[in-house]
Amino acid sequence: MLKGPQQETAPVPPRDIKTALIIEDHPLYSDALSLTLQAVAGVQTQAVAPSLADGLAVLADGPAADMVTLDLGLPDVDGMDGLARLVAATDAPVLVVSSLADDRVITTALKAGAAGYVPKHSSRDVFRTAIEHLTTGRSFVPLGCITSDQTDEADEPAHVAAERLATLTPQQTRILQLICEGKLNKQIAWDLSIAETTVKAHVTAIMRKLGVQSRTQAVLLTKQASFSTLLQRPPPPA
Repeated sequence: MLKGPQQETAPVPPRDIKTALIIEDHPLYSDALSLTLQAVAGVQTQAVAPSLADGLAVLADGPAADMVTLDLGLPDVDGMDGLARLVAATDAPVLVVSSLADDRVITTALKAGAAGYVPKHSSRDVFRTAIEHLTTGRSFVPLGCITSDQTDEADEPAHVAAERLATLTPQQTRILQLICEGKLNKQIAWDLSIAETTVKAHVTAIMRKLGVQSRTQAVLLTKQASFSTLLQRPPPPA
């Protein structure tokens, strides 16, 4: 279990946190997380979604919960692209609750817009502290995690990619997802029920925000922000 004081990153807006949307596909863990949030901070579970798509649907239907928790291991969460899509879809802080505890994954999640990160094996005290941080406008990372400027320079491209992805609007993140699926502008327009000229305008804006010149480069940059890519990298030498 994690013990002791926790590290902090850049501040996020303070807010009351009374309800939560839990995006988690394991029923037993979602039940346990719901009970933990209630026990340590009085946070009531507004809804449980077994996938990112279901979570986004809950957010679209409203009313919004005061916070959202996300498991990065869901089948439809494609690395940090999935996290970026969720962050773009809600004003509520997103707390990643994942079995992954690699420093590079945690850092990139924060760069992609997560308000905090709690490994699944953490004690109740850690969850209590995380909620306190979010309530008082501070983001949260677990004790011992090396983040930001302390990380190895080899990870910087992934952090840059995550930061750029976090600047996209909800519609732009949906279009980027479809681009990553290999769909053309006409197909995207059909899927989203918008004009093809509108899709083209969004694609141009996406490329500008991501700092790329082609759709292929946009897909590659999205993959750079994937936690699976990060974990495949060898750790920095001691």
